[in-house]
Amino acid sequence: MKAPHSLAKNPMYKDRALYMMLLPGLIYFLCFKYLPMWGILMAFQNYSPHLGLLHSDWVGWKHFARFFGEDTFWLLFRNTMLLAIYNIVFFFPLPIILALLLNELRAEGYKRFIQTLVYIPHFVSWVVVVGIFYILFTTEGGIVNNLIAALGLDKIQFLLAPEWFRTMVTSQVIWKDTGWGTIIFLAALAGVDPGMYEAARIDGASRWRQIWHITLPAIRSTIVILFILRLGHFLDTNFDQVLLMVNSLNREVGEVYDTYVYTNGLLMGQFSYTTAVNLFKNIVGLILVVGANRLAKKFGEEGVY
Repeated sequence: MKAPHSLAKNPMYKDRALYMMLLPGLIYFLCFKYLPMWGILMAFQNYSPHLGLLHSDWVGWKHFARFFGEDTFWLLFRNTMLLAIYNIVFFFPLPIILALLLNELRAEGYKRFIQTLVYIPHFVSWVVVVGIFYILFTTEGGIVNNLIAALGLDKIQFLLAPEWFRTMVTSQVIWKDTGWGTIIFLAALAGVDPGMYEAARIDGASRWRQIWHITLPAIRSTIVILFILRLGHFLDTNFDQVLLMVNSLNREVGEVYDTYVYTNGLLMGQFSYTTAVNLFKNIVGLILVVGANRLAKKFGEEGVY
């Protein structure tokens, strides 16, 4: 049966197969991102599972006042901020650098092999990653400490000493996700006109000059957009990773918002209080995204909206 003539001209009907492919993603975001936002109401209530979300007592800003008034607030803020800064400074540039290096490889077979090799760690769970680091860096039979001892030096408490915590966590993120982060940048580089490189070579431009004047400008907008999006998760940490790395000796530097919410919310049942903590963290991310997007537009970039 043919569709009516007026319906056949409708762009949405013509592209109905594409919209059907979009439907699972829309359902996912609706069910797991938008509908759960009703839970924000708990931050302004003394939530009781027995009474439910709509019938629990309203307390206004009580939980926020409690959180900001506790000494724990500054401890969590400092620890989370420092981990976020470590990730921005040491991790964020590495996928860009690796993508530029991969883009310079001319042997396609070798390039694909290297890409596969650096992608694999992304699919390893944080439990396995932390386990590997324990095997490597533990003082009881760890490979690294055995080498240090063989050199006649004292073993280092990599996994227990507070001064090593942020270095270990950031190193794990770098090893696991640097290769995966190159995908978008390599896709952007694939759209660069090869004729521009040819013209630059004819003009005598070195490889470094070609990267600086052609390659980097080609992915500048991608870098800006990804940086803005990362700021939205500025105070987010890899919960599984941090929870596995934190112990009684490094908790002073390892306790972050995510582990605090888990301990006080799920384990101690303070649902309203920890909802307020998490809402504060998300509001900070929203402010950073809006501010960074406006700043990017002032400098002539497209931004994310």
